[in-house]
Amino acid sequence: MTTRDEVIDEIRKVFDPEIPVNVVDLGLIYDCAVDPMGKVDVRMTLTTPGCPSARAIPDEVRARVAAMEGVKGVNVAVVFDPPWHPRLITAEGRRILGIPEGEFT
Repeated sequence: MTTRDEVIDEIRKVFDPEIPVNVVDLGLIYDCAVDPMGKVDVRMTLTTPGCPSARAIPDEVRARVAAMEGVKGVNVAVVFDPPWHPRLITAEGRRILGIPEGEFT
């Protein structure tokens, strides 16, 4: 059975084309759940509703997860509530972007 951690690891391979940080470390993935039947639900956002990659990023998340062994279905919901904020970027993402620790807290 595919685990949530395996799905998150696969989603880490998806990058915003304008930012050199994966969508997990960028804080765009709000939730990920895998049921025992292999159905995966991902709740995510974008940095802005007008993001130029508003279709491409969720489509890539969906495609990567769908291609995983054991996954029987994928639902990717793009939400804007709560809105994304730079404070959602992980410590690793901040390191890559050169954002000082404590910024945006």
